[in-house]
Amino acid sequence: MRSVFRPIALLGLFLIAATAHAQNNYYVDITNNTGYVIHYIYVSPASANTWEEDVLGNDVLMDGESFRVNLNGYNSPIFDIRLVDEDGDTYTYPGVNVTTQFVNVTLADLDVD
Repeated sequence: MRSVFRPIALLGLFLIAATAHAQNNYYVDITNNTGYVIHYIYVSPASANTWEEDVLGNDVLMDGESFRVNLNGYNSPIFDIRLVDEDGDTYTYPGVNVTTQFVNVTLADLDVD
């Protein structure tokens, strides 16, 4: 009887590991409809106290263009997103569920200082 449970237990562990791995890889599509060039995009887990590094690097996000941010190795699909345009204006989106939402940045989303 013990030999029957062992393969079932191993299969269960494999399924749990495969599910956990799939849940750790996310992405979010960000579209710039501000009329300005976006120079920085910061994406951090919602639970973080600081912003992670700029995901654009040396690139910029032109008005009308979209950019896909790959988010690998995270335990939760909830992220805070901040963009900075060419004038230094910011657009902040707290608590974005990247499994169900994309970000369409417009002037209406401009942060109030």
